[in-house]
Amino acid sequence: MERKQGEWDGVMGAKTSLLIFSDGETPSALRGARVVDGSATAELLQRLYPGWVLEPDDGTTLVEATYPPDGVCYAASFSGVDVVCDRRLMSLRPSSMPEYLLEASGRGRVFFHAMHSVSDALTFAVWENGRLVRSLSLSPDSGIVEDIGAPYDFEAPYWAGEHPVEPVPEWGDDQPPYPLDFHPLELGEEALRAFAGFVLEGYPSPADADPDEVPLNGYRVTDPNGPDPAELRAEMQQRAAAMHRHRVLRFEADGTITAV
Repeated sequence: MERKQGEWDGVMGAKTSLLIFSDGETPSALRGARVVDGSATAELLQRLYPGWVLEPDDGTTLVEATYPPDGVCYAASFSGVDVVCDRRLMSLRPSSMPEYLLEASGRGRVFFHAMHSVSDALTFAVWENGRLVRSLSLSPDSGIVEDIGAPYDFEAPYWAGEHPVEPVPEWGDDQPPYPLDFHPLELGEEALRAFAGFVLEGYPSPADADPDEVPLNGYRVTDPNGPDPAELRAEMQQRAAAMHRHRVLRFEADGTITAV
């Protein structure tokens, strides 16, 4: 079914900034995730934020945690899966993700998902045993910023033009065409379902985990040598804008990464 600008089956307000570490099957792990392993979560955060100040804060459920307030991190370790939500992650380009972040959990698969409904921006990436196998970052304003690795099957209908964003008749005839062949937030929900096992907008499937039932602990995380969270957020936004200037990276046959 074709989509219209502003009519995306409810995909209008979703925002994410999360890392999920798993032993493989995240959906099944999250379906049974009901009790946070506090000790394992604290140890994970110490590896993710070495030298930073970690203070307990109010926790919440996964559906509310994917885009935390500035300076707050929501995290939880369960059997087979670790979840970390922090807006500071949004400034990171997958191909330059620091190794200490990828190795913090010790699990074989890492899934990164950053989505912002205001700018229709989407970035998602997957690492398998430390190797980046897929990275996609795009938005209407910046176009395709990063496109690395072979697209997954769930991406195929979008690249094939089966989900175009059509003009809204009520907006008149002078609307410019949507800059991309599909809406990033729709594809973002598909990526979230494929690798995290849940969706934030749209219709859940019977096999999905229920993010309303997955608890996460809350922490206030502060860099003792850095700016306050508001200043840090402003700086990261500037850095992200600078990175998203129509620069595409691709894998070459010899394994190197080339800027296009």
